[in-house]
Amino acid sequence: MRKTFLFLLAIVALTVTAQNPIVQTWFTTDPAPLSYGDKVYVYVGHDEDKADFFWMYDWRIYSSSDMVNWTDHGTQLSLSSFSWADDRAWAAQAIERNGKFYWYICAHSRLAGGMAIGVAVSDSPTGPFHDAIGKPLFDNGSWDNIDPTVFIDDDGQAWIYWGNPRVYYAKLNKDMVSFDGEVKTLEMTEQTFGGPVINQRKEGKQYKDSYVEGPWIMKRKDLYYLLYAAGGVPEHIAYSTAPTPEGPWTYRGTIMPLEDTKSFTNHCGIAQHKGHNYFFYHTGKLPGGGGFGRSVAIEEFQFNKDGSFPIIHHTNEGVRPIGTLNPYQRTEAETIAWAAGVKTENSRKSGVYVSEIHDGDYIKVREVDFGSSSPTAFTVCAASALQGGQIEVHLDSLSGQNIAVATVPNTGDWEKWQKIRTSVAQEVTGKHDVFFAFKGFKGTKLFNLDWWRFWLD
Repeated sequence: MRKTFLFLLAIVALTVTAQNPIVQTWFTTDPAPLSYGDKVYVYVGHDEDKADFFWMYDWRIYSSSDMVNWTDHGTQLSLSSFSWADDRAWAAQAIERNGKFYWYICAHSRLAGGMAIGVAVSDSPTGPFHDAIGKPLFDNGSWDNIDPTVFIDDDGQAWIYWGNPRVYYAKLNKDMVSFDGEVKTLEMTEQTFGGPVINQRKEGKQYKDSYVEGPWIMKRKDLYYLLYAAGGVPEHIAYSTAPTPEGPWTYRGTIMPLEDTKSFTNHCGIAQHKGHNYFFYHTGKLPGGGGFGRSVAIEEFQFNKDGSFPIIHHTNEGVRPIGTLNPYQRTEAETIAWAAGVKTENSRKSGVYVSEIHDGDYIKVREVDFGSSSPTAFTVCAASALQGGQIEVHLDSLSGQNIAVATVPNTGDWEKWQKIRTSVAQEVTGKHDVFFAFKGFKGTKLFNLDWWRFWLD
């Protein structure tokens, strides 16, 4: 009982001003953002609950058009997607080319016995993805082959980088699933990365820094940037720059310094979207999280006038919204700004939906714009194999104005969906945060939730 009480206190404390971590239903790691069209997609790894090591077996996708409400697209790749992989679904990144989306992953190879680089492909940023070539893209039995990062240069040449404790790189052919030439390594020196690799360091000498893992390659104004986890354990984020993709690289310093993020690792990615620059990283700051239970967070930043990165500190507040949510169109229940207690699931029958809903749990969505006319009705699509429960709709806080209550009955199965329509009891206009508070018998699962919508008539 005391642990449950402390957990709820931690959640309440985080939600006063929190937007970080951006996902609370699952532990999410190693973020790789992709700005495409009107949305930012972030491709993440997944730490299992209660892990005491890097228990990671699948990859997930989230998207947002306003940077505060994130839609869960579920597990779209797992170790079972690759016949050659048998463990350690570690860091990955996706990129678009000619209408196809290529997701570069690393996993333990049953073929050569080390870590290997693989690639999956899809016609959509949210999948379904499948192994593009039926074998590893690179597999030489080494444990160095982790954390791939990829980009396409202005001339159309695609490059891929990866590695711990050194950086490997290669050109990709236009098919994005084969190499153009040999795999090379970057020079790992004090000049390039603040210090050489561990076995080349001089005893007693203090180095400026050291590359560890998690590279992120990008280009801005004809300058190439390589960001990476640095320093050892615990890790901070540092970067180097170069005039060409192959170098010469010059160490530039720290971006995110060591801070009390509750995680001894870090892994970053950059998205430039609608005139904003976003720095993605992970912490261990969710209740129950830590070094093996990490969660993606975001900060907005501005480059310095000389093109260098500023120092970026982690925050609980996260980023500001850059859009609004329309309540008069169907909104998937797994579109969430903040949640407490619930999980998400995805199935072939129903897609992604919210599950594990119990009394006292809730979901918050932000920047809901009702406009100048008040809605008259509210509809949810839910399912329950037990007694069901109630959904109270509150404005701006859990104790805020209660504008509607929907009662979910026993529908006969956890995926037998039923639409429940109820009236909106009080006038609502303008922008609000909306809280869906779940009520029912204590201690038992109440129902699953698929989507919701408000109506003007």
